[in-house]
Amino acid sequence: MVFSFFLFLAAFGTSFFLTPAARAVAVRFDFIDQPETRKLHRSPVPLLGGLAIYVSVMLAIVLFFRNIRSSSPQAWQEILGILGGASMLVMVGILDDRGRLHPQIKLVVGMPLATLLLFWGGVRATAWPGAAVFEGQGNLLFLVSLILTLVWVVTLTASFSILDHMDGLCSGVAAVASGFFWLLAAQHGQVLVASLAAAMLGATLGFWRWNFNPAHIFMGDSGALFIGFMMATLGLKLEFPELPNTQSWMIPTLILGVPIFDTSLVIVSRLRRRLIPFSSPGQDHTAHRLAHLGLGQRGAVLLVSATGVIFGCCALLVSTLSVGQSYLLVGLLLFLGLVAIIALERSVRPAGSP
Repeated sequence: MVFSFFLFLAAFGTSFFLTPAARAVAVRFDFIDQPETRKLHRSPVPLLGGLAIYVSVMLAIVLFFRNIRSSSPQAWQEILGILGGASMLVMVGILDDRGRLHPQIKLVVGMPLATLLLFWGGVRATAWPGAAVFEGQGNLLFLVSLILTLVWVVTLTASFSILDHMDGLCSGVAAVASGFFWLLAAQHGQVLVASLAAAMLGATLGFWRWNFNPAHIFMGDSGALFIGFMMATLGLKLEFPELPNTQSWMIPTLILGVPIFDTSLVIVSRLRRRLIPFSSPGQDHTAHRLAHLGLGQRGAVLLVSATGVIFGCCALLVSTLSVGQSYLLVGLLLFLGLVAIIALERSVRPAGSP
């Protein structure tokens, strides 16, 4: 825990002081997000803030690796898988920020390839309801694990990518989730997860200072894709051997409840309007609707981030409940989520909707 706190401080300091440098680089090489009708900002804002987050976390990984490499040789391959997948998505994001990549390429090519690198490294879905059915069936178990890993990582990465639509939102939500990942990993003695989560918390908080409304810099797709990939990775790595598979899967899902809810709302809203969910931009996200209800950008971001705290507390609670009690809690949250989607769809008409 002490070492992970050191990594948190290192990542926070690096991100905080490196973000202005990333802004200068963005201005120098014309990585600027220009105002548009569908966007909220009214003046040009530099991109590439994601590079500061990425470098900060990579520095923490190097420090962590030097500390554990002799006692945990398997960490070599896991770290390489994480580094490879994360770095690939950062490069894809930079190309997308530059306007040299078709938006669908990152979804159908970039994210799956990054997931395959992660899977090769040994970070994969191992705990899910019904996993016991596949015991002793090596090839089938491998195939199901691969499919579930692809679905989990691609979905979460895409969710954080579209969550980056308001000043301080994506970094704030990621910081809250990272904090709960860190807490749970530390409680259960999972050094790698605790270290990665601490680094993500430090990096996102250091960047958040410059990204909160009014933003001095945006993270761009390079940052959003990187954050989504790392959040999905933490969800896969966080393990609870003392809990049955029918229960343990709920904990990382609840920690990441905010992006999952927001993506569900967007999918429902856009399908109802006969739009393609992940390629039809619009002001129809949770934070957009809350801002239109009178909270404003700052209020909406703070409320959504606070909702992440509630989801995280529910995840902590699940780790102490029985299986039946956990399903009752998750069932209640699903019902409340459905009610929230219906209420937001009925009360706020998305800006720019046909």
